[in-house]
Amino acid sequence: MEKMQIYKVYPAIPEPLSFLDYLARNLWWCWNSEAIELFYRINPAQWEKIGKNPVAFLSHISQRRFDELSNDESFLGHLRRVKAKFERMFSYTSQIKEFDLGSKETIAYFSMEFGLHESLPLFAGGLGILAGDHLKASSTQGIPLTGIGLMFHEGYFRQFLDHNGWQQETYPINDVFELPVQRVKDSSGFDIIIEIPGPEGNICAGVWQLRVGKIKLLLLDTNLPENPTNIRYITSRLYASHGEIRVAQEILLGIGGIKALVAMDIFPNICHMNEGHCSFAALERVSIIMDKYNLDFQSAVQVCKRSSVFTTHTPVAAGHDEFPKELILPYIKPYAEKFAISDDELLALGEPHGIKDTGKFSMFIFGANFSGYINGVSRLHGQVARRMWQSLWPRRHVKEIPISHITNGVHICSYLSRHKNSLFERYLSSDWSNRLSNRNLISRIDNIEDADLWHVHELDRSNLVKKCRQLLLTQYERRTAPRNVLDDVVGVLDHRVLTICFARRFATYKRAGLLLKDTQRLIRLIADEDRPIQLVFAGKAHPNDNEGKDIIKRIVEFARVLEVRHRVVFLENYDINIARYMVQGCDIWLNTPRRPNEACGTSGMKASANGGLNLSILDGWWCEGFKESRGWSIGNGDVYDDHEYQDEVESQALFNILENEVIPRFYDRERGNPPVKWIKMMKEAMKMAILDFSSDRMVREYSTRFYIPASRNFKLLTDDSAWKAKELALTQSRLTSLWSSIRVSTPKLTTEDNFIVGDTFRITLKVFLGELTPEEVDVQIYHGKVRPSELLEGSRAELMWLQETLSEGTHIYACTITCSDSGRFGYTARVIPKGDEVLSNTPGLITWVHGNDINYT
Repeated sequence: MEKMQIYKVYPAIPEPLSFLDYLARNLWWCWNSEAIELFYRINPAQWEKIGKNPVAFLSHISQRRFDELSNDESFLGHLRRVKAKFERMFSYTSQIKEFDLGSKETIAYFSMEFGLHESLPLFAGGLGILAGDHLKASSTQGIPLTGIGLMFHEGYFRQFLDHNGWQQETYPINDVFELPVQRVKDSSGFDIIIEIPGPEGNICAGVWQLRVGKIKLLLLDTNLPENPTNIRYITSRLYASHGEIRVAQEILLGIGGIKALVAMDIFPNICHMNEGHCSFAALERVSIIMDKYNLDFQSAVQVCKRSSVFTTHTPVAAGHDEFPKELILPYIKPYAEKFAISDDELLALGEPHGIKDTGKFSMFIFGANFSGYINGVSRLHGQVARRMWQSLWPRRHVKEIPISHITNGVHICSYLSRHKNSLFERYLSSDWSNRLSNRNLISRIDNIEDADLWHVHELDRSNLVKKCRQLLLTQYERRTAPRNVLDDVVGVLDHRVLTICFARRFATYKRAGLLLKDTQRLIRLIADEDRPIQLVFAGKAHPNDNEGKDIIKRIVEFARVLEVRHRVVFLENYDINIARYMVQGCDIWLNTPRRPNEACGTSGMKASANGGLNLSILDGWWCEGFKESRGWSIGNGDVYDDHEYQDEVESQALFNILENEVIPRFYDRERGNPPVKWIKMMKEAMKMAILDFSSDRMVREYSTRFYIPASRNFKLLTDDSAWKAKELALTQSRLTSLWSSIRVSTPKLTTEDNFIVGDTFRITLKVFLGELTPEEVDVQIYHGKVRPSELLEGSRAELMWLQETLSEGTHIYACTITCSDSGRFGYTARVIPKGDEVLSNTPGLITWVHGNDINYT
């Protein structure tokens, strides 16, 4: 067939209803219950059938129905209320006043995926959901942020199971005309097209814009007629497995994202990169900083590092991209030439410090080398990440590795059930969702009548059961199941039974099959006549992960066992919609990762916000959230070398908790009343999630700890012809060239070496600095308790002062130590650069007594 020209016909929406189209094209509606209800009441059946996509939904509404609604005063009143609320959102000023960004300046927030709503399949899992929640909370908080991602035309796969329970994948194409996006145009009205030189010619990409409340999300798209097929395929599927395509995706996201902002006349004063997928953004950002402020490469890097945030989201090594250098080289060659450095010097920024010719280019290392703020996504993950990447800062104690943490949070309003939202509006305040950090307000959850809370929770559990039946019927109809099977599906699950949900990516370390370690014991719990349980599973395995697929198959096979087949289900194609039903309707949210492989895990937070109780391994966020008053821990946080043994131990612990604590408490009812002790735990869980694990709290923390300091750094370093950036570059160059001359002698006590608590003593130290001056370095005593293994425990650094200069380059330093505790202590000394955290943590710039005579672990 000859090539066709395409046009789209949109509905003629009457003027009184014109706001509907505007509302449909801003994702604000998806976390506002009144706005959702507005679309729903137009045609409830069609709304569900169309996948709750308002753009597609409105195009399927008849002109007759629009005309009816335009004369329906009840509907028009509803619309006016939603419109007024929408307009108030735009009138709110930033709740964080310290930002100093102009209208053409922004925080560039990069992520390979964004999970905003099920009707926008541009995400694979937790990273995307987290990024979507970050944008929603930034809109509420008034953060001057712009999201940057890719427009995937096939997105991530849709899952279905064959007759044997084996996962299959399909990649339906997204109809961009039914998504709430619009092309970004330049001042002349032409589509913005950015170009990136590639190994096979220029990569051209258009830019789509999606509105998320007050936030703009830019999505780059190579599916353009002028691109050859291989270039168009770059934005076909999320996380392409082919190496060349994957590199091109990350080049497009990072370099293309910065180019898109510049084409829109927006400057990224601050850059937030989520995972190494985005790290190439640093290249283009350094380039535009050089151009705008007339700086050389090293000076521009000083600006870039002090105004960039890098967040790592996984402690699993396989989750960090590494590519052969030969795939990277064609893209970075032009930058090496512009930066006036060699190709090898630029490639070395993707390798560990001091280790050359690995043949691999690490995206994490590259991003970290351009970022002054690096963080994990939970307290435990921060600890794991510091140990995992300790080699990047050689001769540093693991506690001093400059990787901190900000624990993830969830967008409460996106996942709270409408029943519980109504309850909160009645008992807390009509505007409670705008005051999530108000502890006095949120504590009013305690005032909710037990019967009221239990009633709405039972409604949510019933909705989950109903949804499971609908989905299972669809699954079995697709498999052409016989009529008796279809009739049987109608009776699956029971809305009165303790409901345990497990939903996440089916990676082997998440151990979805931990309950199947003892199937007979599990069958007894499920089939108990007086106190039964039921299980709802959902989740996808990676297309190449046969072990994960096998776990799904085993669960499906177990669900077919005669004694349990009405109380165990596996739901295909887990997405935000299914997740919403599960977190709202579950009684127990089960989480069984092998510690410490869970970076954070946010689904349990959503369940807690809805009153679901977590039953989880002490991993990720649950290390911070767990208290006996609001959930249960499986084990004590132990880590075993023998995984089989660990699985056996923790499986038995899980069964013990279910049998002895969870099930008895759920069914502890006096004279038919609700379970009072259980409801008390529900209230504690809800308060915890809303106060401590919301995305509003998370975004405020990113703002105060990273974004605002980064914004100040950018202004400081670029003001007055960027003299401060140039000075820092010269300082670092001087330190790097002269550091190897430093020598530190053994520190000496001025008194005997036995003391009692409360004593003080002085330590002196001879240091040779060569051509460096005392004003350029900090000399420190590093001391702490000594373990039997000769490791320093609870160690800390004490700054020494310059006591005297013996000769040019040779100095005596001194320090007074107070004995605050008893025990066996050790001490040594070191020299580091004087300056801010970026300069003082420069890899390689640290010298200990006699070189390297300390165990840094």
